[in-house]
Amino acid sequence: MSAPVTERPYTQPTDDSRARLRAGRELGASHFDRLEPLLAKVTKPIQYVGGEVNSVVKDWEAARVSWALMYPDAYEVGAPNQGVQILYEVLNERDHLLAERCYAVWPDLESLMRQAGVPQFTVDGHRAVGDFDVLGLSFSTELGYTNMLTALDLAGIPLHAVDRHGDEPLVIAGGHAAFNPEPISDFLDAAVLGDGEEAVLLISQVIDEWKSEGRPDGREGLLLRLAKTGSVYVPRFYDVEYLTDGRIQKVTPNRTDVPWRVSKHTLMDLDEWSYPKKPLVPLAETVHERMSVEIFRGCTRGCRFCQAGMITRPVRERSITGVAEIVERGLQATGFEEVGLLSLSSADHSEIADIARNLADRYEDSQTSLSLPSTRVDAFNVDLANELSRNGRRSGLTFAPEGGSERMRKVINKLVTEEDLIRTVTTAYAAGWRHVKLYFMCGLPTETDDDVLQIATLAKEVIKAGREVSGRRDIKCTVSIGGFVPKPHTPFQWAAQLDHESTDARLAKLKDAIRSDREYGKAIGLRYHDGKPGIVEGILSRGDRRVGRVIEQAWRDGARFDGWSEHFSFDGWMASADVALQGEVVDVDWYTIRERDRTEVLPWEHLDSGLDTEWLWEDWQDALDEVAVEDCRWTPCFDCGVCDQMGTQIQIGPTGVTDLPMPAIPSN
Repeated sequence: MSAPVTERPYTQPTDDSRARLRAGRELGASHFDRLEPLLAKVTKPIQYVGGEVNSVVKDWEAARVSWALMYPDAYEVGAPNQGVQILYEVLNERDHLLAERCYAVWPDLESLMRQAGVPQFTVDGHRAVGDFDVLGLSFSTELGYTNMLTALDLAGIPLHAVDRHGDEPLVIAGGHAAFNPEPISDFLDAAVLGDGEEAVLLISQVIDEWKSEGRPDGREGLLLRLAKTGSVYVPRFYDVEYLTDGRIQKVTPNRTDVPWRVSKHTLMDLDEWSYPKKPLVPLAETVHERMSVEIFRGCTRGCRFCQAGMITRPVRERSITGVAEIVERGLQATGFEEVGLLSLSSADHSEIADIARNLADRYEDSQTSLSLPSTRVDAFNVDLANELSRNGRRSGLTFAPEGGSERMRKVINKLVTEEDLIRTVTTAYAAGWRHVKLYFMCGLPTETDDDVLQIATLAKEVIKAGREVSGRRDIKCTVSIGGFVPKPHTPFQWAAQLDHESTDARLAKLKDAIRSDREYGKAIGLRYHDGKPGIVEGILSRGDRRVGRVIEQAWRDGARFDGWSEHFSFDGWMASADVALQGEVVDVDWYTIRERDRTEVLPWEHLDSGLDTEWLWEDWQDALDEVAVEDCRWTPCFDCGVCDQMGTQIQIGPTGVTDLPMPAIPSN
């Protein structure tokens, strides 16, 4: 990603600036009059002005509970985020609740805000984040942690939860990274695991009742009420003890009235939650200029590297009628010309053919195009692709074999053979596509140099097949490589991460193998990042509470926007880790390139994703033995634990509906 470039270190807060941010404010008032003069001095000022189509500014005084929903990255990344948009609608539909959005401000504006005493603000009403009851942060990636600290500090909210004694907002984390919130537990009042729609309403109800009763026992009393629900994690009520070698000895509640384990939220029957109803239409350019519709949630393919697939189980499909209603309503409310049918693997929806055909029929003569951004190699077929491109617009095709060799694909449980891939891309090239993208990972468990070099061989076979079936020489293939980072609640949570030097060496060999091929090399594009960002992500992903000191030190040393190459500093993070972990028996390598054994207590074991630990361990052993496992949607249950422990079940078609009573949209 490109971004405004700012030299490190950034302007750091002072006690005086923090005091000015907290003082002299009318609760819930707009700060736009103070912000506006600063906007002429910064890059992309439009991202801070709000006023998007379908945005909401509600009466502050009429709300009993208020939420500031933050996506801790730049507006252009955060504004399209569907999770935040859904919670924004869910909350604002209730008359007694109020929700506004905020995003990370670029360092140029951060510096000016500190000088002028302008607090972290929402883009809807430009209200101070510190005025809200809750600051809810959605973490898709751990690399947003330092942006959270910037927002807290700009808002005048004490960084450490233990220092919040008054009416500061509750700081609550959600999103995939919240399944191990331990590295940021010092900064959080609470964390929520899993689906947020019902969770935010539960939290709002608890806050509302606590307020109506006169705020008994203060902030501690409110947090205790949330913890007692069993589905909100409050870190201050849990103590961590360590062994002399650095491993965790145990994590235990420090009160008898809070649960030993905290469970995730799972939303059943997606048709009852038909969001977004009125998607936001950003005024500034964003990474996705389209309307997105989630057609199902969860995945049971069992890819062992994939945290999203593991923690969102079970599969819950939205019905064909439910999808169509959201599309129709959303297009009328926005004017978007592209609809993305989203999920972890959209072509796996049991009724995707009927969904695509019906939507293509309805919008064939309009300006509306359909896209399926996530397509598995073994789920693609040209009939589906042709339905999606019937109006003449063809989106690119991206497939993710993930592993370069057949052996590696067995290790990661990606049940795709080389024959599957060649057959699929041959079908695409024969149908008129000229360019496909392939996504792989480097640094997977048990991987060798040869496994990575087979990516080059596979890409060459793709080009060869495309030329043969199309009779053309303009066939292209782009290979994108991402570094593997082991994630909590996956079979690879015990795995050693590959060091960044080895990752870079393997990628260099792959680059040479592709570039040196005179016949096919020029037709193959190669994109990759070096291995250093993955190491930082690795310590944040599987870290414990001691890593919080590393995050804070890195932030104080100037870390911001760590997901952006222009701002990321590996050397800065390593220097901060050396300072923060001085005197400890653990270091960066201990958290990243060290393999864990079965007896080790992992930092997130008291947080229940529904997955049985023994099942995860057995799947890790299957990975080492190169044993693949089928999708449990179509096979007998493998006892992963989710359905039994969470009281849920897989929800898939058929619904019995194949044709929708939807007249075609006439052309303009």
